[in-house]
Amino acid sequence: MSTLPNLDAGLSPPLHTGPSPAPRILLLYGSTRPRSFSRLLVEEAARLLEHFGAETRIFNPSGLPLPDDAPSDHPKVQELLTLMQWSEGQVWCSPERHGSMSAVFKAQIDWVPLALGAVRPTQGKTLAVMQVSGGSQSFNTVNQLRVLGRWMRMFTIPNQSSVPKAFLEFDEHDRMKPSALYDRVVDVMEELVKFTVLLRDRPDLVDRYSERKESADELSQRVNQRSI
Repeated sequence: MSTLPNLDAGLSPPLHTGPSPAPRILLLYGSTRPRSFSRLLVEEAARLLEHFGAETRIFNPSGLPLPDDAPSDHPKVQELLTLMQWSEGQVWCSPERHGSMSAVFKAQIDWVPLALGAVRPTQGKTLAVMQVSGGSQSFNTVNQLRVLGRWMRMFTIPNQSSVPKAFLEFDEHDRMKPSALYDRVVDVMEELVKFTVLLRDRPDLVDRYSERKESADELSQRVNQRSI
């Protein structure tokens, strides 16, 4: 049986088949529940990304300490930071809790340092945002994730996915059922791969004048000085 039984492969051929390395995509989700629907949606997204020619890694947030509650050399923190630097693009998926992203998801982002030298570790990477809800469709979380992605200086793609009543959208094998909601996930992953490949070939689009003007060492000295 196909690993993507709900996809019409004739309408969605692989996007990256050339000799260059496959686009590297990191996927983050926001719940550690045994049957986490944000995790199931991310796993479905990873299958699609691999179909389109990307290489994927999914970070498991279970065991990640709260920010500032452990040293930065904690193994789970180091695993996350290594994957952040490895990736060229990312997928963020969180359940909606009290109208916002989950604490589990936000903790992952809060462990990312604001800068390594003059550049944020996420700067210039592509980003796709998704959310799952237990009730009716909402866009609170994807809107928040877009703001967060902008703050992390990422290129958030136009398309997004919001899955309402997520408990109805996955079968007994934890696969997403065929629906317009599934088709939207296909749209988002296809678009993410396209933008990631585009930006890889145009590094000038993520190059900043201010960072060329001020070296990482100069910036570090300026922001760490005790007085002006």
